[in-house]
Amino acid sequence: MGKRVAVNWDVGYVDIDRDGYGSRVAIGVNGALPIPPVMLTVGDTLALTVHNSLNQTTAIHAHGLFQKGTNCMDGAAMVTQCGIPPGDQFTYEYVVGQAGTFWLHGHDRHQNAEGLRTPLVVYDRGKPPVKYDEDMLLSLEDWYTETFAERERVTLDPSLPFPPPHREGFGLINGTNGNLTKPMHFRSGRTYRLRLVSMSSTRWFQFSFPGHVLQVVEVDGQYTEPLEVDGVDIAPGQRYSVLVTAHSTSSFNYRYNVTMYASFIPDEPGLSPRIFIGDVIYKQGAPFVQTGSYNDSFRWARDINLHALDKEPALPVDRSLELVIGRSLYSTGQNLDHFNNITFSYPLTPALYSALSMGDMATDKRVYGPQAHPIVLKHNEVIELVIHNPEVVLHPLHLHGHAFQITEYGPTRPFIPSNATAVPVVKNSGVPAKRDTVVILPSHYVKLRFRADNPGVWMLHCHMDIHFVMGLALTFIEAPDVLQRTQNVPVEMLKMCAKQRIKTTGNAAGNHGLDLTGLPPAPTIVTRED
Repeated sequence: MGKRVAVNWDVGYVDIDRDGYGSRVAIGVNGALPIPPVMLTVGDTLALTVHNSLNQTTAIHAHGLFQKGTNCMDGAAMVTQCGIPPGDQFTYEYVVGQAGTFWLHGHDRHQNAEGLRTPLVVYDRGKPPVKYDEDMLLSLEDWYTETFAERERVTLDPSLPFPPPHREGFGLINGTNGNLTKPMHFRSGRTYRLRLVSMSSTRWFQFSFPGHVLQVVEVDGQYTEPLEVDGVDIAPGQRYSVLVTAHSTSSFNYRYNVTMYASFIPDEPGLSPRIFIGDVIYKQGAPFVQTGSYNDSFRWARDINLHALDKEPALPVDRSLELVIGRSLYSTGQNLDHFNNITFSYPLTPALYSALSMGDMATDKRVYGPQAHPIVLKHNEVIELVIHNPEVVLHPLHLHGHAFQITEYGPTRPFIPSNATAVPVVKNSGVPAKRDTVVILPSHYVKLRFRADNPGVWMLHCHMDIHFVMGLALTFIEAPDVLQRTQNVPVEMLKMCAKQRIKTTGNAAGNHGLDLTGLPPAPTIVTRED
C-alpha cells in the first residue's frame, strides 16, 4: 500500500547566478534554485501543491508519467488545464504507477527553461528487476544569460533577422555550475545505478566514464535488457539509467566526462562544446587515472540496439500516420515550424475540456480547431507514426501519455538520390525498446508504435523549447468517447479557468458545434524553407 507524499511548492522569481556569468531573474521554488528532487515509490500518491507567486500563469507536467485515468493532471497548460493564476494555488494529486526516472517541469510559457524543473525518481516497490547497491542522480541542464522570453522574442519578431544569433549557454550538473559539481564517492566492488536526467531546453549532453563499463538498463522510465556501452548521448527530455560496477581496488580515483554540445551550430573553442569533468573518489588522496578521449571504437547507446526488458514484441499496426517536419515563412511574417504544414497554437478552451463536453461531436477533429493539429485516435488501436525530418536540424520529440516502441529509422526520401535502387534502413532486430522522447536526425525518418489505451488529450512536441514555441507540436485526441464515460475534471480546476474568463465547455473557441467564431485564424505558408 502506497503512502501520500505531500510536496509544497511556492513558485516565484529568484535572482541568482547559476553559471558564474552574473545574476539574472529565474523561476525557483520556495525562494531557491535548484529545486530539490522528488523521490517516490511505485503506488505512492503524489500531492504536489503549487502556489503561484509569479505575475503569469503556471502549470506543472510530470514528464514521462502516463497519467492513466488522470489526464487532467498532465499539467499541459491550455491543453489539459487552464494555468494556475497568479496568487492562486492548486494541488496535483495522483497515484504514481510507474517506476523509473522522470522529471517535473513547468509546462506553461516554457518556464522550465527559466529553472522550473527537477528530477522525479520513482523507486520499485520491492526488489527491482536489475540488481545494484546504490542509486546516484545526475541532472543535466543548459543555462543562458538571457531569459527564454528574450530568446523567444528575437526568434519570433518578424522585424528581426532570422535565424537569430546563437546562444552558447552553460552546463549545470545537479543544479550547479558544471565545473563545481560535488564528487561522487565509490566503494570497491559495489554496483551503482547512475540516473541521468536531461532537463535541457536546447542542448544535448554526452556522458562517459573512462575506465569503467556502463550498462544501460533503463531509458525514459522503461527497463531494458542490459546493454554495455562506453557512453550515452542524451537529448532534451531524455533519461537513462546506467549500472557501473566499481573496481575491486581503491588504489586510484577516476573522472567522468560530461560534454554539452549542439550539432546544429558551429563549434567555438571553450564555448561550444563545453566539457565538464567530475571526480569519482575511491580513496581520498589516491592518484587519478589518466584516460584517453573518444575514438572510432567508442560505443554509444543507440535506441535501435536496445531491447525492452518485458520482451513485448513489435505491436501489429492498425493505422499508420505520416508526419513531415518542416519550417516555413508564414503569413504572420514569422518563420515557424510545423508538422504536415500545420504550425501549432493553443485553443481558447483547453482541448481536454472540449473532448469532455462535446458529446458525440468530440470524435470530429474540427471541434478542436485547425491550429491545435488534432488527430483523433480510436480506443486500443495500434498507431504507427512515420515521422520524416528533411531539415538540417535534429529534433527530440516527446509524447505525453505513452511510451512508444522504436522499430525503424533511415534516410528520409526527399534526400535519397532518384537513381537509388533501395532505401537503407535500420530495423530493431528483436524486441524494440520503448521510450517517450526520441531524436529524429536530420534527413532521416523514424517509425514509432504505441497502443491507444490511455483515453485523453496528449501532446506530441519537440522538446527543444524554441522549436515548441515555433509551432512544432500537435495533439492526439485519444478515445474521447471512453474519456467522457470514465474521467472528469475537479471543480478546483474549473474555478481556475473561471478566474481567467476561459470557457470550460464547447469547441476550441468555447462555442457550440463547429462554430469557431473568435478563434484566431490559422496562419498560412508564404515561402517554404528548402
